[in-house]
Amino acid sequence: MFAIIGIVVVIGAVIGGYLMEHGHLEVLLQPAELVIIGGAAIGTLLIANPISTVIAIIHGLLGVLKGSAYTKKFYLEALKMLNEIFAYARKNGMNKLEADVDDPAKSALFSKYPGLVKNHHALHFVCDSLRTAISGGVSHFELDQVMESDMEVHHHEANEPVHALQQVSDALPGLGIVAAVLGVVITMGSIGGPPAEIGHKVGAALVGTFLGILLCYGFLGPLATNMQKLNDAELEFLKFLRAGVMAFIKGAAPILAVEFARRQIPGHVRPSFKEMEGVCRGGGDK
Repeated sequence: MFAIIGIVVVIGAVIGGYLMEHGHLEVLLQPAELVIIGGAAIGTLLIANPISTVIAIIHGLLGVLKGSAYTKKFYLEALKMLNEIFAYARKNGMNKLEADVDDPAKSALFSKYPGLVKNHHALHFVCDSLRTAISGGVSHFELDQVMESDMEVHHHEANEPVHALQQVSDALPGLGIVAAVLGVVITMGSIGGPPAEIGHKVGAALVGTFLGILLCYGFLGPLATNMQKLNDAELEFLKFLRAGVMAFIKGAAPILAVEFARRQIPGHVRPSFKEMEGVCRGGGDK
């Protein structure tokens, strides 16, 4: 939501300031410049990246417009889920979790938390870790290392679309210059014509440079930064899950293991101990 507000502010500030100086909006409407810059930017994206990365960029941009899902309410729901899983395993034994972690979509434990079930990587991260612990033969240290490796691999993969979008953003000023140079070439062919016509063509050429710089620093660059922050928020959530799972596997009581997880939550969305206890004990809202 804030990304949309920011886009509106950027457009409003640029156009507003331009109009304050008595500029004419029709001068900025140069479809040919947009075709050159936009088409070349898309082309460079396709040249440098596989289609999977391009699709991931689209999904990432849609995620930016929706905003982060990792709110305090989301974390409270996750805390309640962890507490219920740990309490069930403590009461019935870890082996009783095997059917749930093998098919979490049909699990009575996981199906209560649809918001978390939709986060496929986090769900599999928890289930795979619990399955490994149930199978036995793996020390706490080794399991912790496996979980850390899983997080690193996923975070690296999630950042590839960010780097690709940032590369396109960095190329836009140069592509704007390309459009401007082509405009100057056209202008040189009109030398000797009416001064007003030459001035119009020079203005159109300069719009190319303007658009390239604006798209780079006003839109794509900030969007790439926002995507990076969303990836960082996802990494923090995985660290939260890892802390809870490892604490329980090492022998901590369910509510204590959940407290270990709560301490891993970033401060701006971290619920208090009383909020966590109220939700886990059934005395609060999810």
